[in-house]
Amino acid sequence: MNQTLETILTRRSTRKFLRKPIPEEEMELIVQAALHAPSAKGLQTWQFTVVRNREKIQKLATAIREVLDRKGYNMYEPEALVIPSNLKESPYGREDDACAMENMFLAAHSLGIGSVWINQLQDVCDVPAIRQVLDELGIPADHVVYGMAALGYPDDVKADKARTGKVVYAD
Repeated sequence: MNQTLETILTRRSTRKFLRKPIPEEEMELIVQAALHAPSAKGLQTWQFTVVRNREKIQKLATAIREVLDRKGYNMYEPEALVIPSNLKESPYGREDDACAMENMFLAAHSLGIGSVWINQLQDVCDVPAIRQVLDELGIPADHVVYGMAALGYPDDVKADKARTGKVVYAD
């Protein structure tokens, strides 16, 4: 099996991270993978905001916890959070960000870094408590956050499991 397929088939979500910084060079590779994702019509209306400060990450987690009434919510305390945002008016922003997120997850996995998709913001970006934190992080007011990538070295081991779903070949 080639390396690309092995990376795709062995990646699992990580929800428990070691307190170990991600080297700058590796973060840059992960972000470059996002920037090389396909985007509708090649418009690339996205922005990728990298947050490596644990206090800032937890400030956003606290705002989400309070707005969504999610006791104990902490975004799994990652070492880094990449926040892809896209223009609200972009008809394909959600899909563009999803492609970028997948590229980030696969790049991270290839480097031994775990990841998990965090999706709580898509409907609450403009709630004042959330918007205040997003503004502080430099997320443009005319952008929406469809998902975020929590990244860090895994502190949980995932067993290989069979994937289910129906595949139909319509020849």
